[in-house]
Amino acid sequence: MVKTLRRPAGARPSPDAMTLFEHLAELRQRLIVCVVSFVAFGIATYFLYNPILGGLRQPYCEALSSLGHAGHGCEFYINTPLQGFTTRLNVSAYGGLILSLPVILYELWRFVTPGLKANERRYALPFTAASVLLFAGGGAVAYFIYSRALQFLIGSSGSHIREIFSPSSYLSLLGALILIFGTAFEFPVVLIALELAGAITTSGLRHFRRWAILLVVIFAAVITPSSDPFSMLALAVPLVVFYEGAIVVGRLLGK
Repeated sequence: MVKTLRRPAGARPSPDAMTLFEHLAELRQRLIVCVVSFVAFGIATYFLYNPILGGLRQPYCEALSSLGHAGHGCEFYINTPLQGFTTRLNVSAYGGLILSLPVILYELWRFVTPGLKANERRYALPFTAASVLLFAGGGAVAYFIYSRALQFLIGSSGSHIREIFSPSSYLSLLGALILIFGTAFEFPVVLIALELAGAITTSGLRHFRRWAILLVVIFAAVITPSSDPFSMLALAVPLVVFYEGAIVVGRLLGK
């Protein structure tokens, strides 16, 4: 008899018993949920564009107020007919991606969890939740430090230069900061995962502490797109704290 490649609808079988088509069908279902979530949040961001842009503009207004340029106004200027519309589309895409990130990570977790061992499965959900919270925390730090970065950048340009920002350049720098900070804040998750996997040890991390701090400072100085000292310190200090925290958490999980 020919073995069937599809299984009747019912309870989900174990990963070892699933056929190739069942794995592909489940992957397709997970991807559809992620895409629908991204599109739905992107559409919501598109219609909420004006209040969202107003919130994203706040660091610019605060920077001008601190520099005594508040009388100039903190409006953006476009110099091409399509720039305003493309800016709205870009904000909608970024908003859809960021807001759908918990759904994407949850679907990823649901897809890979059945293939994990019991002792690995119990860490999957905490790691997913921690990844979302750390990314959101890194993005929040980038947003709040952006006004300081703008003050430094505008103030360094000289007294005879007046700032006129386009929304695309302003939001591109802010988006880059949020993405870099959010990704960098996943640092402790990676370290703890490597500790649990046995790739590194807490004693090794302690012995490597001085070099790690130096490398973190160099990394923060190189990766920060605004090149201002406030953003560099805002990235380097938490990463050093995360490094120390990963040593403590790794020791506790080891016990």
